[in-house]
Amino acid sequence: MLTPTGELLAPTTVPAGRTRELLPADLPQGEDLREMAPADARELTRVLLRRLATLEEGTREYSYVRNTLVEMNLSLVKFAIRRFTSHREPREDLLQVGAVGLVKAIDRFDPDLGVEFTTFAMPTVLGELRRHFRDTTWAVHVPRRLQELRIVLARAQEKLSQELDRAPTPAELAEHLSLPVEEVVEGLTAANGHTAGSLDLGGAEDEDGPGALGERLGEEDRRLSRVEDLVALKPLVAALPERERLILSMRFCEDLTQTQIGARLGLSQMHVSRLLSRTLRKLREGLVGD
Repeated sequence: MLTPTGELLAPTTVPAGRTRELLPADLPQGEDLREMAPADARELTRVLLRRLATLEEGTREYSYVRNTLVEMNLSLVKFAIRRFTSHREPREDLLQVGAVGLVKAIDRFDPDLGVEFTTFAMPTVLGELRRHFRDTTWAVHVPRRLQELRIVLARAQEKLSQELDRAPTPAELAEHLSLPVEEVVEGLTAANGHTAGSLDLGGAEDEDGPGALGERLGEEDRRLSRVEDLVALKPLVAALPERERLILSMRFCEDLTQTQIGARLGLSQMHVSRLLSRTLRKLREGLVGD
């Protein structure tokens, strides 16, 4: 059984005097069950699985036998993890995910079916690992159909690359898989969402010299929003009286102070200030109203 922190409980929750009722009498007490010989582990697994089927779930004896089975069969999880060596997930995380699949296999196994436990448990463990990769390791969420198509395309690319001695084109992949070219292109595009590159990583050298990708990407030009404002302001300014347009021009185009504007127009600074404030308020209301 897994603890809330993800650790396996050691099979020590039953008093020492009761272990002889649960385990074969010739099993040395305190032996590391994970280091048993494979033949002994298989035989003891059969015995414990049959014993587990007779116990009531939730009892201390049930937990003891169940935890012992998990400890004994962790090698099965480690073997399954070897199939995913190309992934960069921490091995400890995969061990925990595989252990969840192992626990599910133990809970679902029926000893009366006459099937080896390893034969039954391996697909369950592998399925749990694949579900983990499908649901948690993609940098961008894509539909499950495209996730599965990515695997098919990867195998087809490897095969055709060996036959053609070059990378296959989408049309060649589509012909090989009997799929529409558009679907193949969609799958190849979705495959790019499996992992995300860092913007801090250096890119290929070019005429501008090497550098981090983030330094060479474009960024939002905040000045573009001013273009929209100017286009919206143009008819509003055109509708102003000539004196107010002149004051705006001298203030914002010639960058004159209110005192300088008043001297040119024969007005006081206070009067220029009131006219300018009124004009700006009128333009602001016009923009908001639009």
